[in-house]
Amino acid sequence: MQITAAMVKELRERTGAGMMDCKKALTEADGDIEAAIEAMRKAGVAKAAKKAGRIASEGVILVKAADDATRALLLEINCETDFVAKDANFLDFSAHVVDAALKNWSADVESLKACTLDGGATVEDARLELVTKIGENIDIRRLQRIERQGDILGIYVHGSRIGVVVDVRGGDEELARDLAMHIAASRPVCVSEEQVPADLLAKEKEIYSAQAQESGKPAAIVEKMVSGRISKFLQEITLVGQPFVKDPDRSVAKLLEAHQATVAGFVRYEVGEGIEKKQDDFATEVMAQAGIKK
Repeated sequence: MQITAAMVKELRERTGAGMMDCKKALTEADGDIEAAIEAMRKAGVAKAAKKAGRIASEGVILVKAADDATRALLLEINCETDFVAKDANFLDFSAHVVDAALKNWSADVESLKACTLDGGATVEDARLELVTKIGENIDIRRLQRIERQGDILGIYVHGSRIGVVVDVRGGDEELARDLAMHIAASRPVCVSEEQVPADLLAKEKEIYSAQAQESGKPAAIVEKMVSGRISKFLQEITLVGQPFVKDPDRSVAKLLEAHQATVAGFVRYEVGEGIEKKQDDFATEVMAQAGIKK
């Protein structure tokens, strides 16, 4: 069967694939567009599987709140490069996925992947198609649901790289947003000292003790040195102990006290945190291609 330009155009519009790929698929399917689409999707799954092992440390953080403001959801979707993180296809996919996550109140990534999008495809099918179309590994990395325990959910998104939801008892919406903005900028580990992980505190004490003992000072002095450093460490990593970013002369604890408010909890996501990124040595790569040894 003759493959016409109109057939190729239709297949391109329906799949987003390149012209040559569309022509090849139509030729192999003897002009049957539906068969060509099915074959391309199967090939796309295979290609996506090959890309799955590649590190995806760029991407976006999305925050979506319910209309009644009683719950919200944070989602991280990754790609390999900053260029794709700004691509319209990637951003459109991400927006539809976070909508589906909130609509279905997905508990985890696996259940989210099984959700159906407006077009009828599952989230996972749409992801695989996007991998084939864009040519990069796309990973729905993590999500977190927050159900309001206090009075207000404060939300702040910095660009598309940092997202925060903070649950506040008392206060007002301005305070809740200010707290979310502070958390985005200052990266507290938890709300207060009582919530600091025991293993983290023990590790810091061990380090400070070793450093203090090298000073050669008496044990009583060493103990005071370690105690002072631990106190400073706890102020740095707890939300209430940190100086408020918009007024560094007072702590977040004092800010909350002035508004008769407390923080029930918070979640902070940042793109790529905890992912070991590949470091490209372009100079070595170019030298190797030119046959030059260091």
